Amino acid sequence: MVTFALVDCNNFYASCERLFRPHLKTRPVVVLSNNDGCVIARSQEAKSIGIAMGAPLFKIRNLVEEHGVEVCSSNYALYGDISERVMTTLGSNAPNHEVYSIDECFLDVDNLAVPNLTEWCKNLRHSTYQWTGIPVSIGVGPTKTLAKLANRLAKKSIKAAGVIDLSNHPAWIEPALRKTPIGDVWGVGRRWSQMLEERGIMTAHDFAHGEDGWIRKKMGVVGLRTVHELRGYVCHALEDQPQPKQTTCCTRSFGETVTEKAQVHDALMSFAERAAEKVRAADQVAGVVQVFIRTDPFNLSAAQKSLSGSVTFDHPTSDTRAITGAVTSILDRIWRDGFAWKKAGVMMLDLTATGAAPPSLFDAVAPKNDGLMNAMDALNQRYGRGSIRLGLAGKDQEWRMRRENLSPSYTTKWADLAKVVMG
Repeated sequence: MVTFALVDCNNFYASCERLFRPHLKTRPVVVLSNNDGCVIARSQEAKSIGIAMGAPLFKIRNLVEEHGVEVCSSNYALYGDISERVMTTLGSNAPNHEVYSIDECFLDVDNLAVPNLTEWCKNLRHSTYQWTGIPVSIGVGPTKTLAKLANRLAKKSIKAAGVIDLSNHPAWIEPALRKTPIGDVWGVGRRWSQMLEERGIMTAHDFAHGEDGWIRKKMGVVGLRTVHELRGYVCHALEDQPQPKQTTCCTRSFGETVTEKAQVHDALMSFAERAAEKVRAADQVAGVVQVFIRTDPFNLSAAQKSLSGSVTFDHPTSDTRAITGAVTSILDRIWRDGFAWKKAGVMMLDLTATGAAPPSLFDAVAPKNDGLMNAMDALNQRYGRGSIRLGLAGKDQEWRMRRENLSPSYTTKWADLAKVVMG
């Protein structure tokens, strides 16, 4: 019988912010979205005082001041590095695993030679916290969906101490299903949960005992698989090898609206460099590059415009020089004066593995990689992203995201390393 464990980091972004600032351990902490807009992560203390997920910062100013809430700008460099450390720790304990998201990992614990799986999970939870400083909760079940459900309950139950194992306690499955609202079932989104509630399906238990024909008709095979997983039948296997991406992108909202073409061009050059780095890191090449720019849809008093364009490469590439050249030509073609631009992005499409698509008989000879991109990537990896660039973007970058409460990158920048003062 297959057994899955889902390890989920507790309030991950907030926990990362606390990692090098222990004085925040008991204070409410919130992390904001790009440009310090809305709450995207909260500590338990912040949840307890009524700060909702997605709340705009300007609407919770009173709560922030009243309760001394620590407000943090999103620091993705820090979160990504800490995530990698957590996943490495989990992988060293369970070789067959699937990194599901930045703060979640499925483990195949079926073939682990351990006498007591629940105790093993408790030890894993302890060692993960000891080695990384990040608290986690673990849910175990005979399917991924049940493991996810068990994890949710493990987070909420004080008695569970962070671990619930439904595989060794099958009698717990039915009460667990009854305690789980339909909207909290993995794979059931807001639209589906509303439709199911209108039919009287209020919990995971109701859903698991639904009519297959009706569910297939209303929710398709995806919904039916979720039902079968709640019944204990495995429909989602462990994906220990991530599927190659078909697209990748780099998009940002500007800190302030931008009207000058030069500023938008600077931003797009930065985005193009980052997107090209992502493509090379995956050992892929792109067949198409697409660019978009748009105004602020929330500013109803401003003129609205959304523009986009694309270029198809004769030979798929990951060379920043070719990609930035294409982006420049697209911007020249689509640019319109007289608008205040708020967001832009560069998307790499039709991705294939490097060398997977040989040129046709009628193609010109494809340019060879001269090693410059590899050298730049190696230097940026060693000295920090952006250390080596092509010099295409200007110095006056008004488009940069607003991050007024950004914490140091403690683990990825030499200048931000934590200092130990000996008394």
